[in-house]
Amino acid sequence: MSDPSTRKPGIGDFDFLVGPWKVTNRRLVAPLTGSPEWDEFPGTAVCHGTLFGGAAGLDEISFPAKGFSGLTLRLFDPVRAQWSLNRVNSRTGLLQPPVVGRFHDDGHGEFHGDDAHEGTPVPCRFVRSRITSVSAHWKQAFSTDGGQSWETNWTMALRRTEECAA
Repeated sequence: MSDPSTRKPGIGDFDFLVGPWKVTNRRLVAPLTGSPEWDEFPGTAVCHGTLFGGAAGLDEISFPAKGFSGLTLRLFDPVRAQWSLNRVNSRTGLLQPPVVGRFHDDGHGEFHGDDAHEGTPVPCRFVRSRITSVSAHWKQAFSTDGGQSWETNWTMALRRTEECAA
């Protein structure tokens, strides 16, 4: 992590993510239907380091049981003091619209953008929280009422590992 006394706000926010992780995923089987059924499956992730002095980063996550991987390029915009999280998955190879946001004083990060569920556009929110040197939490939620309420549909519990498996 950057020296807090010399770093600019936002720079280095994702330094905690550098390295390999084991990931426990929980994903709603039928999002936006009211169903309470979750699918749990393993994953591995590796953040390949930070770039641009902490203002960019690249990570890959693999879901062997599901047969696909994901890639995220994070970029910090110093003018807006916001991160854009730019995602692509191996099934489509198409770059998705970014989610944009920042970390707050309490240590959690919140990022918003546009997504689609079964072809229907929906607002999307990512939250990074419970960040320690050996663990972190991520969740994704969709909204059907313009962001007034959110349904969490995917969570990831990350646990640091020494094995680089992604």
